[in-house]
Formats: sequence, C-alpha cells, structure tokens
Amino acid sequence: MVTFVFKLPDLGEGTTKAEIVRWHVATGDIVREDQPLVDVMTDKATMEIPSPVSGTVTGLHGEPGDTRPVGAELAVFDVSGASTAAPPKSEAEAKAPVRPVPQPPASAEAAIEPRPSTERPTASPAVRRRASELGLSLADVPASGPSGRVLREDLDAYIAQARKAEGRPAASLQGDFEEIKIIGLRRAIAERMQDAKRRIPHITYVEEVDVEALEGLRAHLNDERSGEAVKLTILPFLMRAIVKAAARHPQCNAVFDDAAGIVRRWRSVHIGLATQTSAGLMVPVVRNAETLDLWACAKEIARLAARARDGKAAREELTGSTVTISSLGALGGIVSTPVINSPEVAIIGVNRIVERPVVHRGQVVVRRMMNLSSSFDHRIIDGWDAASFIQSIKAYLEQPATLFIDAPASSR
Repeated sequence: MVTFVFKLPDLGEGTTKAEIVRWHVATGDIVREDQPLVDVMTDKATMEIPSPVSGTVTGLHGEPGDTRPVGAELAVFDVSGASTAAPPKSEAEAKAPVRPVPQPPASAEAAIEPRPSTERPTASPAVRRRASELGLSLADVPASGPSGRVLREDLDAYIAQARKAEGRPAASLQGDFEEIKIIGLRRAIAERMQDAKRRIPHITYVEEVDVEALEGLRAHLNDERSGEAVKLTILPFLMRAIVKAAARHPQCNAVFDDAAGIVRRWRSVHIGLATQTSAGLMVPVVRNAETLDLWACAKEIARLAARARDGKAAREELTGSTVTISSLGALGGIVSTPVINSPEVAIIGVNRIVERPVVHRGQVVVRRMMNLSSSFDHRIIDGWDAASFIQSIKAYLEQPATLFIDAPASSR
C-alpha cells in the first residue's frame, strides 16, 4: 500500500489553526483529486479544501468542531490503487487551494444522489447509531453525500418528513430534547458575543424618533423612481444620519485596541450591517458610506445582504467596520440591547416603526414613531457623548431635509 498523508495547509494571512466544520468524505471512500474533502473555518472565513490526490481514504483526523493547527494531519490516503490518478503531490504542492464555502441548499432534498436499491447505504457510525436507536432503516433515507452517503442532515430531514406526515413534531422522535453541537460559525458567534460582553462594559441608550416626515419622503422618493431595482428602506437614511453625526462626534466612529490601549478614530465611515443568514449572524460592511447617496447605499445594502445569505461574501466584505447597525426590521420590537461588534465602540439598534398617539404641536395626533436602542463601550464613550451622538441622529431623521444640507464649517 502506498500511503499519502495530507496535512492542514497554511491558509494564509497569519492563520495558525482552523476548525473542522464538515467532512465531505468518510473512511473507505474512493475520492478523486480536487474532489471536496473538508470544510474548515478560521477566524477569517469558512473555506472548502479539496483532496490533493486520488485514492482511498484510510483515515480522518478530527471531528466537526475540533480545531487543528496548521501542519497537523487531516487525512490519510491509500493511493496505490488510484490507477487513473496523477502521482501524489509533494508536501508543498499539497497545500491545496481553498475556496469559500457556499451555504448548503435550503432544502434537504436538494442535490440528492440516487442509490441503487441493492447497495448497502454508507454512513458514519454516529448516523448509524442514531438511526438504529430510532428504529429506522438507512436504506429508506434519501442520501445527499458523496457516493450515496447518508449524512446527519439527511436523517434529520427524513425524520422531519415522517413526523410531519404523522402530524407530530419532528423532535418527538428523539425524546424530550434534541442535542445540537455548537460548531462552525455558530460557535464563532457565541465566542465573539461572550467575549464582547465579558470585556466591554456596555451602556445602552434608548431614544424615540418621530419618523413621520422621513417616511413621507421615503415613500415619495420610491414613487418618483419606481423603476429602480431596489427600494429605499429606512436604513440608507439612517446611514446618512450616522455619517453626519459622526463628523460631529468622531469618538463614536472608532475602534478600541484595548490590548495596545489605543483608540483609532476614523475619518471614513465603514458601516457594518448585522445580517441574519441560514448559517448565523454575519456583518457585511458598507465601506466609505460618506461617499454614497441614498440609492447607492440601498443598492450596496442589497448586494452585500444577498452575498452574505448566499455564503458568497468575501473576507474583505465582512471585516473593517467602524460602527454597526443592528435591525430586525418588522420584528424590531420596542426596545433592544444590542451587543457591541468588537473592537468598535458603538452599535445602533433600530426598532420597529409603529403608529401611536403623541403630543405634536400641542395636539394629540397619531404619528409614526421608532425607537433607537444603541449600545456604547463605556470605557471610551461617556453617557453624555452617547446621548449627544444619538440626539444628533434623531435630529437629522426628524428633519430629513438636513440630511442633504452641508453644515457650516464652523459647526463641524
């Protein structure tokens, strides 16, 4: 037997380790060169590593959720029977190119490979054990893995379909609870949130904003340019208000390197947009927002959100923000306490727009109102500065014409 050992390659940009997210192969599988081998996640991005050789997989090192250092063994291949394969690559050549990983298909039924009815299904020991505990035959489960391999998600989808057909919750097949191992992006999010709350003393400031005039202007502009591919939401207006307020309160458009004890106040405004995806929370970045008009902002928001949700966002599109907006849209609630996107010092939370009675010019009238729930790093931002920054944003949004008027130089 001719053995080839594949080690975790240097993934670049100072990366020293990576977390195994998903194996595309199993021990005993016959693979081709450049066939997807494993998905790994660094602190920069999730990437797909292809097989460096053709052969039979004789060993895999690490389970999903395990972290492996660069240079550690990942997989072992028997290449003696790979008659049609190219000779094994040298160790330098085996640093296979990595590719960003797209999001898996939304439907568990997508990309299913048919398996001959006479063929014994292949699956990991964990999947076989779970199927046995539930009294299920893997031969009945549609497989989406390589060479007709039944994956855990295939079994989950089959269980869900069975329970749906019987009118019972899918989770009931597994008893009173379902155990889900926190790995990959979900674990990275958990660690970042925990680190931010542990290290950063948050101060949250909530202010209500009368957006009646702003909503009227937004509707008018959308009607005037009804042929546009994108529509103006409130976010482009809020981004413009943040840009103008940051010019007056530069301490809020900053990042804090607490290890070095340095605050970097940015002249440019790079706005992160907290975006929910099927894989978890991502924060694509609208760069140089101060150079964009409303429609350019709207188009960039739509483009970045689509790339994040499709799993195609590049690393440079997910890093480098100086202030972040967190919005749940129609689910925005009344008040929230957003967690700061470290190392930034401010995050602006957008709550739901609602109609409610308010006193306006001495009369009780119904107006469209919205709360801004924002958090600040209290090590860097005092309460007065936080309130002043939000009050500036409020003033711009309540008098939307001022969003398009340059302030006199003396007031900047």
